[in-house]
Amino acid sequence: MRKSLGMEVLGIIPARGGSKSIPLKNIRNFNEKPLLSWTIIDAKKSNVNRILVSTDSSEIAEVARQEGAEIPFIRPESISKDTDGIEPILVHALNFLKEKEGYCPDYVALLLPTAPFRKVTDINDAISLGKRKMPDSVVSVSRAIANHNPHWMLVKNQDGSVTQFSGGLLKDMKVRRQDIPDVYIKNDFIFLIRPENLYDENPALYGDNVELMIAEDDRCDVDINSEKDWKIAEVLFRDFSA
Repeated sequence: MRKSLGMEVLGIIPARGGSKSIPLKNIRNFNEKPLLSWTIIDAKKSNVNRILVSTDSSEIAEVARQEGAEIPFIRPESISKDTDGIEPILVHALNFLKEKEGYCPDYVALLLPTAPFRKVTDINDAISLGKRKMPDSVVSVSRAIANHNPHWMLVKNQDGSVTQFSGGLLKDMKVRRQDIPDVYIKNDFIFLIRPENLYDENPALYGDNVELMIAEDDRCDVDINSEKDWKIAEVLFRDFSA
């Protein structure tokens, strides 16, 4: 596997088995491959040093092994509930590798398997940005276009009045798209994280010094959390991959 330009990067792919919205979502066939496989394939082509799948499912673990990812453990049930955050999962993996191997990466590349529109270049660009700027994290984002921008969103208040999301009056809302401030949405292509962020008093992915990696406006991005998302993503994936 390629080296990450003098910086040790551990790729962690969390893949829980107990999805309620789409059972065994991570290994359900998505355009002729298990959904998880698309993320592992891209990670293997990238400058990530190691690729680890953290899962509580033996079925998912077997698919991940066949694709060439490391499965050094089966994730404990105590951090595999649908209410658990991502931070304990990453800490568990880091602690396991440090205890068993003395392995401590410079960065963790968090790669969510529900983001199949990720490209190898997204991973490599985040790593390059991390090496160049040395931030606490690099977060891949997409620009919030038009009505997805909160500056064009409306709120119905408890007193029945309607205002801008910001609290401003509707008559003061900017009419032209070009006049509203740029706002960004996490697209989940990659989070590049310093492990130290996860051991802070208030553990989080981001840290204080965050770099945004902004995707082009024409990039396709569907986060798969429902059957509707799945169907839309499969069609778009075929079109954009053709």
